[in-house]
Amino acid sequence: MESISGEEMPPARRETDESLVIQAREAPEGDLRAFEELVLRYQGRVSANCRYLTRDPNFAEDLAQEVMVKAFFGLRGFEGRSSFGHWLKRIKAHHCLNHIKKTSGRSHVSIEESEGDESEELKVAVTAESFAGEIHRRSLIGAVLDSMSNSLRIPLLLCDMDGLSYEEVAQSLGIGLSATKMRIKRAREEFREKFSKAEVMGLKAMER
Repeated sequence: MESISGEEMPPARRETDESLVIQAREAPEGDLRAFEELVLRYQGRVSANCRYLTRDPNFAEDLAQEVMVKAFFGLRGFEGRSSFGHWLKRIKAHHCLNHIKKTSGRSHVSIEESEGDESEELKVAVTAESFAGEIHRRSLIGAVLDSMSNSLRIPLLLCDMDGLSYEEVAQSLGIGLSATKMRIKRAREEFREKFSKAEVMGLKAMER
């Protein structure tokens, strides 16, 4: 980009999250520009993760909006000991876990060891037919995650998608640290196996 004098102008510098957080906290009442920029950066990722965690696409957008509202009202209490993105992921994780509790009619999220989820209707069969005409990486990931039990899917997402530490995952789910590490290990193995099979079946379906 050139200036009027013909000299090359440096590209516009992107505001950091930290800078936007400070601006949002210090902004006069009614000035939401800085926080709206943070919403634009994170809304899509939060919505996608809400859908993966809860397996409830009908409420993913609403949950994501509620997470951002919680973040807005909690912003003055954000001490900056972690990044804004990490702080937001923790808010989202707790909000989604509470949603799962309410919709399942339980006081806690069931993550007991099981062969599969108790509700068969929530399971998505990873078959070639499921992906015919719409085979791409994101749909494969979503379907594979949907086919996994709560006991493996939720710890996996909190750790590998949200970037929470083993300790934070254990605390969020109310289980021991060693159990958390074991479930995440097993979840990664199961995900890789199912994803590989889904890719092969999807390719075979396209060749027909």
